[in-house]
Amino acid sequence: MTAHPLGNGGRLAAIHGWLLLLPAAVLLAAFTHYPAVATFWHSLFTTPRGNRPARFIGADHYRDMLADPIFWTALQNNLVFAAGTILPSIALAMAMALWVNARIAGRGLLRLAYFTPTVLPMIAVANIWLFFYTPDYGLFDQVRGLFGLPAVNWLGSGDTALGAVIVVTVWKEAGFFMIFYLAALQQIPPELGEAAQLEGASRWQRFWRVTFPLLMPTTLFVLINATINAFRLVDHLFVMTRGGPDNATSLLLYYIYEVGFKFWDQGYAAALTMVLLSLLATVALLKFFWLERKVHYQ
Repeated sequence: MTAHPLGNGGRLAAIHGWLLLLPAAVLLAAFTHYPAVATFWHSLFTTPRGNRPARFIGADHYRDMLADPIFWTALQNNLVFAAGTILPSIALAMAMALWVNARIAGRGLLRLAYFTPTVLPMIAVANIWLFFYTPDYGLFDQVRGLFGLPAVNWLGSGDTALGAVIVVTVWKEAGFFMIFYLAALQQIPPELGEAAQLEGASRWQRFWRVTFPLLMPTTLFVLINATINAFRLVDHLFVMTRGGPDNATSLLLYYIYEVGFKFWDQGYAAALTMVLLSLLATVALLKFFWLERKVHYQ
């Protein structure tokens, strides 16, 4: 009789491993997978109202979405918002980490100053920046007035509102991402940079050829988090613009909130949520399977 390739000890180890994974797997299924499946199921039904029960309508919500101009505006705004926050916040975080990792006077205070916006609630950050953006009396218009420039309604104009919101988000997130880059920089052996310097490499060459490749695991992690944040951060919109003017700052998640809780169309909100989940899942898969090949872990 042939013995099991794992043997009794191997089977017990496998069972032990699965039991250790069970609590996390249960939580993941209960709070991630089940809500996603339930959301897709609800997107196929109308919203129950009073004595009228939910009715199966199939893909009607998705067909309505294709003809919804506000959805396309919110999606376009979100893509612009993502493009304006992801790369600038990562680049700024890396630059700040490189600076505070160097031997400079007041390094501790500088790190504290960079990290302080991260610990502030987004609502508090939005109120601070409201003071900066207030027409005529705000800090920006006060500075512009010193040069004889006219006041600008930063949040009331469709040309500047989304850009103003992007600036707030970059200011809030860069300090948080800086912590990860700073930790990664402190793990890089200084001998690598010294060896490159002895070979005659310039400061830029040392960064591009030595430091940056070793920061790629951190960059991948930060890039995924920045992308998720670009589609989930809407707290500041409630204080600063409420999606206006004329939906100029309406992002996809904020539009989902309005449809689900203001207009009480939960079926359509569920369909919008599935589009958002699909978009994030596609981006995450592309990053893991494409960028993973460019990451050096040693």
